[in-house]
Amino acid sequence: MAYYGLYIIAIWAVFVAIKPTRRFMYAVTPLLLFIVIYSSMRFLPNYTFHSIDLRGIYEADKVLFGIDTAEGRMTLCEYFNTHNAPIADFFAGLFYLCWIPVPFAYSIWLFCSGKRRESVKASIAFLFVNLLGFIVYYIHPAAPPWYVLQYGFEPDFTVPGSVAGLARFDALMPFPVFANIYSGNSNIFAAVPSLHSAYVLTACIYTVINKNKTGLTIAFAIITAGIWATAVYACHHYVIDVLLGIADAALGVVLLECVLYRIPCIRRAFDKYVSAVE
Repeated sequence: MAYYGLYIIAIWAVFVAIKPTRRFMYAVTPLLLFIVIYSSMRFLPNYTFHSIDLRGIYEADKVLFGIDTAEGRMTLCEYFNTHNAPIADFFAGLFYLCWIPVPFAYSIWLFCSGKRRESVKASIAFLFVNLLGFIVYYIHPAAPPWYVLQYGFEPDFTVPGSVAGLARFDALMPFPVFANIYSGNSNIFAAVPSLHSAYVLTACIYTVINKNKTGLTIAFAIITAGIWATAVYACHHYVIDVLLGIADAALGVVLLECVLYRIPCIRRAFDKYVSAVE
């Protein structure tokens, strides 16, 4: 995982050099740049900049969104950690598998459909929403719910990534799907905001902006809601994390569409980029 960025750069350079694939590689460059940046974050951990929020976000989520039980007040994550069902585990896993493939597939589908400008916009928005989220990661490192459930409120930088509640989905499968994915997690103390909650939402917003078929928007909206629910159900994020992820997606799109693209020099640079793709 540590060298994914170098592999991606090498692959990008090769296919840009080949004329038939050059335009496509230009179009997906923002998506590939996300992978490069994300895989590089392990070399500069966010917890080296600020202290980790372990107890604060837990207590806030319990007060704001917790539920009262016979054992006392619990966060929803704590509740679902002991109250779950195989059918819910199955659909939770399916929804969570969509967080990267759906926005990637949407941008590629737009490109292949001849909607090159729309494809570039969707890809740039995906990258931009990530960058906003990464900034918050470094400003406010925060532990996910599963960390508190397993390790309490003391920071341990040697703890590996965890599938948490998604292990129940893996148990239903013939092979460990999420265990393989989360074994290469760049940083476990990056729960705020929940970018899982932002990705498909960003694509969903662009189906409206691009005036795609209503069925596609509805499908993306269902997947988005499923990811939000799974993030909490599987103990990967608090409700607060999810809400901040939603805000991140909304802010990213608004800044791009209503502010940045209206700045003349940025607009010209964007048009030039699109012309290279078209």
